[in-house]
Amino acid sequence: MMELYLDLMSPPCRSVFLFARALRIPFEFKVVDLATGQQYSKEFGDISIVRKVPVMKDGSFILTESTAILEYLVQKYSGSVADHWFPADLQQRARVNEYLSWQHMNLRAHCSKVFLLRALYQIVMDSEIPKETMDFAVENVKQSLNLLEEKFLQGKPFILGDKISVADVVAIVEIMQPFGTGFDGFEGRPKLIVWRDRVKKELGEKLFEEAHEALMKSSNMPQKLKNSGNFAQLKPILQKFFR
Repeated sequence: MMELYLDLMSPPCRSVFLFARALRIPFEFKVVDLATGQQYSKEFGDISIVRKVPVMKDGSFILTESTAILEYLVQKYSGSVADHWFPADLQQRARVNEYLSWQHMNLRAHCSKVFLLRALYQIVMDSEIPKETMDFAVENVKQSLNLLEEKFLQGKPFILGDKISVADVVAIVEIMQPFGTGFDGFEGRPKLIVWRDRVKKELGEKLFEEAHEALMKSSNMPQKLKNSGNFAQLKPILQKFFR
């Protein structure tokens, strides 16, 4: 059976998990706990030298990067995956790829920054978050959300139009990330709230809650990280991210 190496605290992992489960694609869930540094273990290094999740292992074939894994799953299970998830139409598929290309350095980068600042800055930097740093990070999230609404959604039910695609799944998990620390990116955005509820309904609300359960309990993440035997190794890596 195909193996997926995941940590559901990670948005890219949640996108792969949600898609595979919603489409009933069979897989064995292999947990890689990032907070305790399992990605640096010899066992995981033997699977992926990149030492990041998600990772897919299908027989002897190993694939990294969430968007590549999503496209692989769509193509492998094309007989059971409806076309609207990743359309065969040239222009529709290009729209999905446009969003997936854009989000890496925009919505994903900015939402993750707010999450990490709020969750880990104090224990990693041994100081309070500078107000200007937090304000700048939040403003970047707001600008990315504006672009999601104005360029990609444009009042449509989903990013591609009337039907959900992998682009919607990738988008929603990123917006949910800072939510785990109490930052609600949907606040004051009624159109985005309606879109969120549509996506949750399409995926299955119970499945959506399951995928985000660990994130909603992320208040214990700082202590978990600090207590892990790999904190000394992880701390300088995170310090570089915050500087």
